[in-house]
Amino acid sequence: MSGIIEKLNLEHNEEDADVAYGILEKIEDRAAAVVSPTRVIFASITAFFILSATLFVLIWVVPYDRVKLEVVYMQGGPGHVVLAELENDGSREISSVYLSMRFIDKDGNEQGRSDFSSNTIPAHSTVAGDNLEMLISGLSVWENYTIEITLDYENYAGETRTEIWNHQVGEWTRENFRNSVDYKFM
Repeated sequence: MSGIIEKLNLEHNEEDADVAYGILEKIEDRAAAVVSPTRVIFASITAFFILSATLFVLIWVVPYDRVKLEVVYMQGGPGHVVLAELENDGSREISSVYLSMRFIDKDGNEQGRSDFSSNTIPAHSTVAGDNLEMLISGLSVWENYTIEITLDYENYAGETRTEIWNHQVGEWTRENFRNSVDYKFM
């Protein structure tokens, strides 16, 4: 009974090596005849188009709901500034959009408010500007405050979605908040 190690230790003769090299040369010649630089380039371009089409389908064709809201809070000598950017990152437009930002002191009193509404926001677009900014002057920069944000909109499937976020501010002169609605396929 012979083992694997004993089989490996057998001496190879030169004739077996010549036969093996001959077989390898034939395989190499056939592969060179079949695989050319033109075919490699064509296969690479085809693979790129297939991946691009798949990405296109996932981003534009499959309906999904994905809304984000980025809020920047800053404070300085004259008061407080709140900036917002609303992003519809979904594959369909959203409608009946209403965004309310309230600046509330520690006693629960509203010190500032900004409301934004829009009939529609197209897919893969962002809204920012004067309607999404709030300037509160005359308040102490040494106090802590709450920014309360309410977002209501109707998605492509006709569902009304409401999100409420609260952010404590005042400890830092600048704070960033990224809010997002749960990702949902429709």
